Amino acid sequence: MTDTDVAPAVPARPPKAPSRSRRRAWSVTALLVVFMMINFADKSVLGLAADPIREDLGLSASAFGLANSAFFLLFSLCGAAVGLLADRVRPKWLLLTMAVLWSVSQAPLALGGGLAALIASRIVLGAAEGPAFPVAQQATLSWFPNHRRNLPGALIVMGTTFGVVLAAPAVTWLVEHHGWRSAFAAVAVVGVLWAALWVVLGAEGPYAADPAAASPDVPATGTAPRRVPYRRILGTRTWIGSTAAYFSSYWVAAFVLVWLPSYLQEGLGYSSASSARLLVLVWGLTAAVILGQAALTGWLMRRGATSRWARGRVGGILLLVAASACLALPSAPSGTATVLLLVTGFGFAGAMVSVAVTTVTEMAPAERRGGALGFMNAVVTTAGLIAPVLVGHLVDLHGPSGYDQAVLITGALLLMGGIAAVTLIDPRRDGHLLSL
Repeated sequence: MTDTDVAPAVPARPPKAPSRSRRRAWSVTALLVVFMMINFADKSVLGLAADPIREDLGLSASAFGLANSAFFLLFSLCGAAVGLLADRVRPKWLLLTMAVLWSVSQAPLALGGGLAALIASRIVLGAAEGPAFPVAQQATLSWFPNHRRNLPGALIVMGTTFGVVLAAPAVTWLVEHHGWRSAFAAVAVVGVLWAALWVVLGAEGPYAADPAAASPDVPATGTAPRRVPYRRILGTRTWIGSTAAYFSSYWVAAFVLVWLPSYLQEGLGYSSASSARLLVLVWGLTAAVILGQAALTGWLMRRGATSRWARGRVGGILLLVAASACLALPSAPSGTATVLLLVTGFGFAGAMVSVAVTTVTEMAPAERRGGALGFMNAVVTTAGLIAPVLVGHLVDLHGPSGYDQAVLITGALLLMGGIAAVTLIDPRRDGHLLSL
């Protein structure tokens, strides 16, 4: 048998997609950005309306933290289960089901109910939102080859920041003028509208089933791909490093969503209006950093840099910058220095989310991507289960100074995550090992 008898599994560089396909790819990406905006608007409502909810329902900081942690009770489990399901069921229908369940879960709080209704509603919402990010990323990246995935992957992450940036002023206005229950009704209606659009416009792309999405880092073998056991993927240094780094980023997201408004007001003495502006500034910087990271990573990869450098080390360095800011924040003088450290510490951490997802997507075989991302999301989102309860407990024990202790814990986690990203992530190496 000669070399010409075996056709390569994928070309070294995929052919240029026709303009119609490119337009469809970006249309689907835009719709999934909105999907993630709604996802994080749903998450942020409880934090943005924290004070009136706690006052109306008579909740302590620990009880309010417990209600927020209830959101993550099934979040991780469903993230892993639906991640596995995404390797067998079309992501279009999984995403549609999630969006419908989000809206249904908001109804009890929109219509009335106390602490029990709040906890039950958050558990259902968490179960429906747990798989959202990995499945949305899987659906989006199916439209792009590996060397073009940095920007669309980053845009999906930026959807999470846009959701909070838009939700912060809107929810604040609704709460002040129509009560906190109106905010839950509003996000429920938006979810239904998105679901209707997705039925018509949603689809998976042409790179959904290829072995490596034409990645130049993964050699073509000319043979049908073996089904790699999940345990081998989860045991790679790249998966472990990406997951550890992503965990620290998610911890920051949980802190910001649930407790940052209260920290700004109770811990740092800002008014509610100033707190809303600072919250928008944090999420705005997060979006800018995510976009900048995607641009830098894409530029490095086009010039021949491996993902170890372009993704792992760029993301890891951003985490180390965030860690330094958080560790310095509690001892900083009030004023400009506090604002700069706070915005940097919480704003720089978000870029690792996009890095972790695109890195694992690059490394994992196509038929295992949904599960690999789902398991990563399941581990990472346990941060959302732990962080709200821990911060609430520290605040109940130590008052406003409890926030400072929480920020120091956050800085330590970011430091460990940054080190893991810099030292462990290498998808070319681990992708090759998985192909053997």
